[in-house]
Amino acid sequence: MVTFIPLYAFTRKVPVYESFVEGAKDGFGTAISIIPHLVGMLVAISVFRASGALDFLMGFVSPLMQGLGIPSEVLPLGLLRPLTGTGSLAYTTDLIRVHGPDSLIGMIASTIQGSTDTTLYVLTVYFGAVGIRNGRYALKVGLFSDIVGFIAAIAVCLLVFG
Repeated sequence: MVTFIPLYAFTRKVPVYESFVEGAKDGFGTAISIIPHLVGMLVAISVFRASGALDFLMGFVSPLMQGLGIPSEVLPLGLLRPLTGTGSLAYTTDLIRVHGPDSLIGMIASTIQGSTDTTLYVLTVYFGAVGIRNGRYALKVGLFSDIVGFIAAIAVCLLVFG
């Protein structure tokens, strides 16, 4: 792809370098315009974690998860993944370091990491870049798909590895 696209553009008489530079200029403007949205999202995530809301929610839901045979250690990952890719990857890495990559917890964490998305980050970046103000339907669908991915990852891992 890296070779094919410039060669194809060259054969079509497209000024490859000039087109690249023009696209880079547009990308820089987009990056500058989404900075306030990213800062707001990162502050909200930090407040959520520092306030103890994550720990409170964990204490409330953990008994239910353990009653269903689901390791409660993976719940924070289900909550962090829609918020932050880096935070959820760090948590997954820590789970794998503590429990091992071949443990049920490690396999569930890895599967969750691969089957869900950073919904709030995606909405912040892409909607902020194009100026969409009303993203409530996209938010609902994105979070619903994250919940389905979280549940499916646990169910498949329990079925296959449990």
